[in-house]
Amino acid sequence: MLNQRPFWQLLILFLIINFGALALGAWLQEPGPMSEWYQNLNKAPWTPPGWFFGVAWTTIMICFSIFMANLVKKEQVSGVWTLFAIQFVLNVSWNPMFFSFKQMGIALINIIALTILVGYFFFGFRKQMKGLAFLVLPYFVWLLVATTLNAYALMYN
Repeated sequence: MLNQRPFWQLLILFLIINFGALALGAWLQEPGPMSEWYQNLNKAPWTPPGWFFGVAWTTIMICFSIFMANLVKKEQVSGVWTLFAIQFVLNVSWNPMFFSFKQMGIALINIIALTILVGYFFFGFRKQMKGLAFLVLPYFVWLLVATTLNAYALMYN
């Protein structure tokens, strides 16, 4: 069982998976935010500068990897891997839905589902994970902001 592995091995596993998700999502969105389509969208006034996305996602994935490694180490919760897999799919699939297929409505539904799921990681495991649950907050807060950015783009384009 994975929960019998040392913490550092679990952490490396989750770092690889989570940063792999970012890489896969970026690859699937090409050309993404650099596309003429995206550049011409009416964007929310609170849209962060481009460099901030890299900083945000790096921080999010490091924190979420630490959280997941600890959660799997405890493995007192059934379905953790299923929840993580659903999170992975929702996270990766938002990019092509929004940027490649230009389906902002479907992307909005996707990111709302992802936000609810990540919120569950925080609120649902808070008692069990205690202070470690706060490692999920950067992800959750970022998704709340990203959801508003997606909704704004859908409403004003």
